[in-house]
Amino acid sequence: MLFDAAAQNWDSDLQKVERAKVLAQYISDFVQGKNLNKALEFGCGTGLLSFHLKDAFPLIDLADTSEGMIEVLKKKISDNSLSHFKPILLEAKPAFQPAAYDMVYSLMTLHHIENLDAVFNDFYRMLKPGGYLCIADLVKEDGDFHNSEDSKHVHHGFEKEQLLKQLKVHGFEEMVFQEFFFINKTTEQGKQKNFPLFFLIVQKT
Repeated sequence: MLFDAAAQNWDSDLQKVERAKVLAQYISDFVQGKNLNKALEFGCGTGLLSFHLKDAFPLIDLADTSEGMIEVLKKKISDNSLSHFKPILLEAKPAFQPAAYDMVYSLMTLHHIENLDAVFNDFYRMLKPGGYLCIADLVKEDGDFHNSEDSKHVHHGFEKEQLLKQLKVHGFEEMVFQEFFFINKTTEQGKQKNFPLFFLIVQKT
């Protein structure tokens, strides 16, 4: 699996580290004073984002489908003695408890998920009434972000109004939308391009 193979060197990519740090600051500012208890990072990888949020929530579950990522995460949790972090290796159909979380957040995961309606329904079910969902991902792009083979299996980013419309159908209302980072990478054609990222926070109504 691609992400299993990448897990050992994931944290050495300075762009990944920086984008997690920048997003974490926005999330921390948003949740300050809201008295939220339990959060879930969906598609956590090695936990870069949640490690920057370790003081923002008393309890954090970190879930991913990659066994390699979860193994690296477990070692980081142990090395840092974080008793309030719980790593979860996701199965084909995750079995999260209903109304278990005050906030669910996800960074660069959604564009890998084919059936967005199913996952939005799951997010709604697992959030407490009034809970928050934070999605951070690629702004709509032309398909250059991934190579031609990988592009067949991903969304090419997201357009704000379409994404909000889809989330509203599932019972979410917009709170915050903002572009917050650029990923600079070399495309398959050998060109340097900046790909903007957004974060969107919506609330379960």
